[in-house]
Amino acid sequence: MQHPVVSRDEWLAARRALLAKEKELTRARDRLAEERRALPWVRIDKAYVFEGPRGRETLADLFNGRSQLVIKHFMLAPGWSEGCVGCSFGADHLDGTLPHLNHHDVTYIAVSRASYPEIAAFRKRMGWTFKWVSSAGSDFNYDFNVSFTREQIDKGLAVYNYRTATDIIEEQPGHSVFYKDDEGQVFHTYSTYGRGDEGLIGTYVVLDMTPKGRNENGPGRNLTDWVRHHDRYDDAPGPAACCAHGKAGA
Repeated sequence: MQHPVVSRDEWLAARRALLAKEKELTRARDRLAEERRALPWVRIDKAYVFEGPRGRETLADLFNGRSQLVIKHFMLAPGWSEGCVGCSFGADHLDGTLPHLNHHDVTYIAVSRASYPEIAAFRKRMGWTFKWVSSAGSDFNYDFNVSFTREQIDKGLAVYNYRTATDIIEEQPGHSVFYKDDEGQVFHTYSTYGRGDEGLIGTYVVLDMTPKGRNENGPGRNLTDWVRHHDRYDDAPGPAACCAHGKAGA
């Protein structure tokens, strides 16, 4: 790997110039977060029911006594033997955040269309502790544009990441955020898809500071070039099948 090599003084000058841009980005990110929080809300009047470790629960039940709920739309459809590699990569970063989120009035869970026994088996295999429930039998995944019927895809009617998607499969990743007021009414406040999830992946934050960066230079030009389920790195040398998460430009 070849790279320009300079004196310490030249390096400091270049680093200070980059620091000014980094601070500009930080301030822009703060402003964007304010705009995100200022988005209007949508009242949730539809009755969604989920299946999990506590049996059947409504969307309001999933808040678990808190006023804010973040849902990870995890790609695991009925009949799949394991979850999406990209979603699993993101999930590997979650458990350590839960005590901090829970004590800051935020509940974080995952939702998939697979049956709860299928979810529980994969969760156990991966060693995760975050709550994960099934939306099987409800319209939840379809209403929040992370699951699509074959007919929607074939007719070009699937809408993902706020635009019609032509190259798409039945399951896609994302996050949705909800708020519950003192009267128990639930509101949808925000959803993000595609590369919108990247800010939650600490591995990418670290890689972006390194000389080689993400180094995603294989045929997929994204995480499918190198990420594996964390229990498969020794025996999975080939490209990983995954979702559009992490795809350039997504």
